[in-house]
Amino acid sequence: MTKLMEQALGAVSKLPDAEQDAVAAIVLDEIADEKRWSALFAKSQDVLARMADEALAEHAAGRTKPL
Repeated sequence: MTKLMEQALGAVSKLPDAEQDAVAAIVLDEIADEKRWSALFAKSQDVLARMADEALAEHAAGRTKPL
């Protein structure tokens, strides 16, 4: 465990039980969200590569405008 995590958990351990549970719920939700995002991103690599190829082809064909 990192020093920062130890510091955070030490601070959380001083909170009332209800607040500790609230912080724990937030952390667990964030971890679950990150896992879902990572899984979705991993599944989308083919689509993203195809979209990138299409964008590059449009640019090469002169069908894009500078922002």
